[in-house]
Amino acid sequence: MSHVSYSEIKIWHECPYKHKLQYIDKIAGFKGNLHTAFGTAIHSVCEHGLLDENLDRGAHFLEEFAKEVASLEEKEVVIELDLKEQMMGQYKPIVDSFRDELDNYFEECEVVATEEKLYEDIEGEDMKFKGFIDLVVKTPDGKYHILDWKTCSWGWDARKKADKIINYQLTLYKFFWAKKHGVPLDMVETHFGLLKRTAKKNNTEIFRVTSGKIKMKNALTFLDKAIKNIKRKLTIKNRLSCKGCAFYKTEHCR
Repeated sequence: MSHVSYSEIKIWHECPYKHKLQYIDKIAGFKGNLHTAFGTAIHSVCEHGLLDENLDRGAHFLEEFAKEVASLEEKEVVIELDLKEQMMGQYKPIVDSFRDELDNYFEECEVVATEEKLYEDIEGEDMKFKGFIDLVVKTPDGKYHILDWKTCSWGWDARKKADKIINYQLTLYKFFWAKKHGVPLDMVETHFGLLKRTAKKNNTEIFRVTSGKIKMKNALTFLDKAIKNIKRKLTIKNRLSCKGCAFYKTEHCR
């Protein structure tokens, strides 16, 4: 292991055996679908739209979405044509609103970076933590704000917003971003930005995620536990995570 990402340790947490198949054996499982294609295209609009005020956001989305759908077809993923048509009519409220929502939420902010790569040493380990931060902005009070865009259908309920495993992504991003730039942890805050495909209104929602000392300690412990167990080659099957797994009931996992 030369590096580890949040996505990888999340997969390990869900099922160590799935982690083995995907990251150790390098067996292709989930190939993507229209939902991931939509999310990738929307993320691209958010990234480039914040750097170029003159970007035609709608045209950019349609171009990127077409590329992603073509990639799925090359992988022989079945395309649901009705869903594809729905999505081509659902992007506009998001691409039209995300910048205004960002300005309203922070009132005043400066874009520091989009899609910033993290590749930082993990203390006590011979590997790096790898990640990509969707957006970093700075507010007039001198604080930095890390934001991760999440595409979804109608939004997240309170349970999902408070899910510690989901929130650990931002907590770890905060720790390694602050380490990379030499910024005190108390000068960095974390947020999710929900990009809601089927919502009737408020298609973009930004909310703060706490990432204080206790949560930071717990997130780093979570990372450390995952790395140590991966190195120990602990590959137990978690049968509670079989639903929706691309490997379930295949030749790789019965």
